[in-house]
Amino acid sequence: MVLLAKDKPVDVTKYKLEADGSFKRPETAFRSFIEKGGRFEPEADRYHLYVSLGCPWATRTLIVRKLKGLENIISVTVVSPRMGTSGWAFGDIDAFPGADADTLYGSEHVKDLYFKVDPDFQGRFTVPILWDKKTHTIVNNESAEIVRIFNTAFNDLPPTDSRAATVDLYPQELRTEIDKINALVYEKINNGVYRVGLVQAQTAYENAVRELFGALDEVERMLDGRHFLVGDRLTEADVRLFVTVIRFDPVYVGHFKCNIQTIRDGYPAIHKWMQKLYWNDDAFRSTTDFDHIKTHYYWSHTFVSCPL
Repeated sequence: MVLLAKDKPVDVTKYKLEADGSFKRPETAFRSFIEKGGRFEPEADRYHLYVSLGCPWATRTLIVRKLKGLENIISVTVVSPRMGTSGWAFGDIDAFPGADADTLYGSEHVKDLYFKVDPDFQGRFTVPILWDKKTHTIVNNESAEIVRIFNTAFNDLPPTDSRAATVDLYPQELRTEIDKINALVYEKINNGVYRVGLVQAQTAYENAVRELFGALDEVERMLDGRHFLVGDRLTEADVRLFVTVIRFDPVYVGHFKCNIQTIRDGYPAIHKWMQKLYWNDDAFRSTTDFDHIKTHYYWSHTFVSCPL
């Protein structure tokens, strides 16, 4: 391992808290799109994706990249799961198995990419990053928007897998229902586990954990007797929920104190849905790395505690 001696697990002050001690996720900074006639044209081998396999937000972009057959169109770099005070490190700085060096610029940390775009950048140095290799800048660092970009922007380019050409994760006729479920899942589950785990006040913790499990109860009812969340077909709603559910029992139950019950024992419909996605679709299985997931949370978040 070549981890910098001065680097330590991230501090709680890196996260924005409300006056009542509850967690609030900051907005992302780069929100451009890839589209014909725009600044960022759809082209093969022009764009690059920087991700962490530990991070659920980044992993959902990897899942969609594979579902859409974009492996030969968009290249990828995986950072180390150990996010320290210097942020996400590349594999030559922290030689964790499966972590890559930044072959584009030789960066030591993800923050170097942000400073390359803007030397005065004051925001958070997050992944995923969708990067333009032609203009050497960040296209987008909002995972929900990168998922939508991958779903449509490259449809005129031949996918790695011909079957991916028919995949549409956000079909027009289902968008209203998908958006409704996404809103519930994002606020109460995707971000909900962080609102429980990063809280710094007892009342805020109790409110957040009740909302989290109330939302899981609702999703359990949705999936009872069904294979997918919307329209009996795979959509982005399934991708967005999966990345949190697959991490729930290994990490969030214990580390984030989301411990009213586990997915395995408390939510049979969600558990069956998760298993089918994982075992039946390589896009989900191959992008799930439990060593990266557990190392990221348990190494990076040593400050996490529940104020009981």
